Amino acid sequence: MTDTVRDAFTVNTIIGPGTVFSGDISAAGFVRIDGALRGNLTAKGRIVIGEKARMESDIDALSVVVGGVVKGNIYASESVQVLSTGLVIGDIVTRRLQADEGNLIHGRIVACGDDGDWNARISEYRDQRVVRATSSPPLATADRGDA
Repeated sequence: MTDTVRDAFTVNTIIGPGTVFSGDISAAGFVRIDGALRGNLTAKGRIVIGEKARMESDIDALSVVVGGVVKGNIYASESVQVLSTGLVIGDIVTRRLQADEGNLIHGRIVACGDDGDWNARISEYRDQRVVRATSSPPLATADRGDA
């Protein structure tokens, strides 16, 4: 087994049940989420989102399995599987999609056939994400009357 394949299956990040995390996560290998995450999730390996997981995140990985709730876009260069318990509110961009009976996907699905199509589509989505992030209004601060 090559180091690249081994890294994709080595569990190096787990957000367990009852854990709530706010912030972006970037991982070198396999990620499993069974708690709540608010923030972008990027992994060079696979991501498994458990049945009880709740995420408000854009997800970028080799492959993604969704058993819980994801509010955000999913970008997977290899595949996305949405289990019967899965709910995705956002777009999915991948090469292969497996959607089990009973799930719910509310968003666009883009299935890319070759490397050129994948690179063009993922570049377009990442550009849109950058524009959204830079054009968001700053958080309002409360006027405390200090003037």
